[in-house]
Amino acid sequence: MKVRSFLAYILVMVAIVFAIATTSTATTPEPPRSESATESLRSLAAKRDFLIGTAVRPRPLKNEPIYREVLAREYNIIMPEHHLKFAPVHPERDRYDFSVADEIVNFAKEHDIKVIGHALVWFHVLPSWVVEGNFSREELLSILHDHIQTVVGHYRGQIYAWDVVNEPVEADGTFRETIWYKTIGPEYIDIALRWTHEADPDALLYINDYGEGLNSKSDSFYLLAKSLLEGGAPLDAIGFQTHIGFLSAKDSQEVAENMKRYAELGLDVMFTEMDVPINQFSGTQEEQLAAQGEMYRDFLNICLEAPNCNTLLTWGFTDRHTWLTGFTGGKAPLIFDESYRPKPAYSAMLEELKGK
Repeated sequence: MKVRSFLAYILVMVAIVFAIATTSTATTPEPPRSESATESLRSLAAKRDFLIGTAVRPRPLKNEPIYREVLAREYNIIMPEHHLKFAPVHPERDRYDFSVADEIVNFAKEHDIKVIGHALVWFHVLPSWVVEGNFSREELLSILHDHIQTVVGHYRGQIYAWDVVNEPVEADGTFRETIWYKTIGPEYIDIALRWTHEADPDALLYINDYGEGLNSKSDSFYLLAKSLLEGGAPLDAIGFQTHIGFLSAKDSQEVAENMKRYAELGLDVMFTEMDVPINQFSGTQEEQLAAQGEMYRDFLNICLEAPNCNTLLTWGFTDRHTWLTGFTGGKAPLIFDESYRPKPAYSAMLEELKGK
């Protein structure tokens, strides 16, 4: 593994463990007054047949009433932030644990919210029994098959879309040398898509990565998608992570150009993990918040305008619960502040959905 990849792995693992294991000890804020009892991102998105969503953490979902209230009011699609990744859901070779993910899926059912499963195959958040198992190709294929069939089968008919393979491409456009790639070969992506489709033929399937502008990585990702389709793989969409200011493109028009070539392949594009920390912008805090709002507006706009984009999720929705605090130091990246008050970014998205 390259040094930078190893360091990135350590940083991501620390951030994920921190996010899973901790929760704020501050007093839960009281729900802010809503300016309109009927107007929300969700209600406006429904009028445009659009999916607006967020990643979800189980602890605030369980412990903070305002978290549940805002989630149900504002979003029509969600994904578990961590608890459908390999290690949490499959901690031992012969044991699965769906308890936490089930809580999130059940909340979604109760509130008529679609669910995305994230992520079946990734090189991070793998249990030690996989990483240290020294498995042969045949053994690892068997493990992957059992994992996909069991996890997808458990949620058959309950999951709208699956992030089947996450981050398969390096920044320079080469295949990321993960345990899956090195042991199975590049065909692991095609195989995973086919096995996921077998386990739930009605779920939308996508592959997900960052680097959404026009560059060597996005070129390689496009060619990967094209080759998968040409080989008959059941691929429906492409996920653009969109962590603005951290590995992702800031130029929305460049991203829009990239989206067009996927439309020509017949593939949808989904913004799957968007966040926009304000400390990448200059000026006063008020100016930073305004710039953040315009960034959210611009990316929502290009999705609304594209014929092959109808889904945008943020990686969390309140600054009270964001992975960036412990990972990159990114500040205030989401559309509600730490007290669940809507920020200018929320207002900008609301206006964009209205069509103003």
